[in-house]
Parts: sequence; C-alpha cells; structure tokens
Amino acid sequence: AVQPVVRLRSAVCLLGRFPALAGVDLDVDEGEVVLLSGGNGAGKTTLLRVLAGLVPLHSGHAEVLGHDLTMDRRGHRRLVGLVGHETGCYDDLTVLENLRFAARAADVAAAPIDEVVARVGLGPLGGVLHRRLSAGQRRRLALAVALVRVPRLLLLDEPHAGLDAEGRAALDTLLADAPAAGCTVVMASHELERARPLASREVVLTAGQAHGAATSR
Repeated sequence: AVQPVVRLRSAVCLLGRFPALAGVDLDVDEGEVVLLSGGNGAGKTTLLRVLAGLVPLHSGHAEVLGHDLTMDRRGHRRLVGLVGHETGCYDDLTVLENLRFAARAADVAAAPIDEVVARVGLGPLGGVLHRRLSAGQRRRLALAVALVRVPRLLLLDEPHAGLDAEGRAALDTLLADAPAAGCTVVMASHELERARPLASREVVLTAGQAHGAATSR
C-alpha cells in the first residue's frame, strides 16, 4: 500500500490554552495539491506549522513522509519546504547567496539554484541584496528558498498574498507542475477563486475541525 505523505488522526494543538486544532483527521497522498480554506482563526496556519514540525501536537497522531512527529518533530524537516508570512531570508545577502545558504542548510548537494531562479522569474536579480527587493520579489525569493531544498512536501501559507503578477503566474505554473515533479503541496489560502483551480481537492477548516479531509481515494 502507498504510504500517505500526511496522516493526521485526532490531532489536537493548543496555542496557550486555546485549541487551534481540535481533533483533525487528514490524509494527503503523494502528488496531491490540497487547498485548506476557512476563516481567520480556523487553524490553517497552525496545521501547516504542525506539518512542518514547528509546533507540537498536544494529543493525537501525526505522520509526515513516514516520520512520526509525536516521536521526532525534526526528522523530516529537510524534506519539507514552508513558505509562510516571514520570508526567512537574510537582508545582507543577495538573492543567489540566500539560495546557496538555504541549499547548504538543507544539505542539498546539487541544488537546482539556476533553474529555480528562472522558474520564479528572479534571473536578472541574482546579485541584488534581499533588502533592496520589492515586497513581491521578496515573496518570490521565499518561494525559491523553499524550492531549492527540492522538497517532497511543499507547505504554502497564503502563497498568492503580496505576490506581483509575474510571481502569481510563476506560482500557478509551479503548482500545476508539482505532482509530476514528485512534490505534494498543502496550501492555505483566502483567495479561493485563484487557488481552487490549482488544487486537486479542498479541505475546509472550521474552529479547528477539518471537513472533506479523508483522502480522495
């Protein structure tokens, strides 16, 4: 049987004493592009952060890429790319330096840096410092940093937000190509008319509960 990339069972995650996830079941198969939708405070960002190993579960079970997150939250990190609200880039490094640093940190020997730079449309800006980039260019670089790790699971939090038109087009192409590249995507978005056509299915979060979350199988 094929192992799902993500398997959550009765996942509960507390932020302070507040249950940000209140018993989520979720399966994601390889090559799926899953859209998480729901209002503010529904648990979308928390769910992504749990999958990235940044936030522990209070109870329940979480497995990502065969790693049991309740035993070891960090064992799968180099296989995962997360694009959140912070770009995670260094102001005093250029575009290319940021990407080389990310590749080294993830221990990716032959990181496809040139290819990734071209894919996100930052080719002419390789020598530009992060702090001199526009907001849209910074978002594209954050995406490139995640891609350069050659992730098997890509986690995107509001990926279209703050992106310029060129960046949006690049992101849409990337999401369309992800399954063929052996990459699974889970993305949280408010821009549903933009995100829905790119997703293989949608999981709705309400008050820390997931609906439509069993696999498409």
